[in-house]
Amino acid sequence: MNGWKKSGRGSRVRLVASLEAQEAAVLRGLVAEVKQMLAGRVEQNPPDELAAITGMRTGPSTRPDDRVLARLLPDFTTEDADLAAGLRSLHEPELIEAKDAAATLVLDTLPETGGKVELTVEQADTWLAALNDVRLALGTALDVSEDMPDQLDPDDPRASHLGVYQWLTFVQDALVQSRMQVR
Repeated sequence: MNGWKKSGRGSRVRLVASLEAQEAAVLRGLVAEVKQMLAGRVEQNPPDELAAITGMRTGPSTRPDDRVLARLLPDFTTEDADLAAGLRSLHEPELIEAKDAAATLVLDTLPETGGKVELTVEQADTWLAALNDVRLALGTALDVSEDMPDQLDPDDPRASHLGVYQWLTFVQDALVQSRMQVR
């Protein structure tokens, strides 16, 4: 991938990129993993009786135990534990739904064997959300921090995956830069 380019004018503006087959496979795999994690969270917390009676969707009131999933579904507040639990219960289902929808759009618009990706402005915004989720998940799994070197010792088990994280950063940044050109 060489980045994203703006194409067209007015309501016909598109953001276009071309991904190699391997790039598409990596991105599809990572997005699918995020979808699986989110689906697992939903499966762990079936609807409660109140939801069945009222039709009001609620979710769990506790943070995910998995640190990657906890990063994707952070507390809504850290000032009051009861408030955080209530907000999570009320809003986590819609947050998961939005993240899943963003991931689905990426999978629907990304050719399985690589090739041209052409996005509307709205689709680009959704891609950015999904790319952010993938980067958050991978960055958390790799313990990425601001003081982490660009290259890790080859014996570090994270070394082979850091390049993927850096590539995702490039893809996201390039899309942000192209998106900023659209008014």
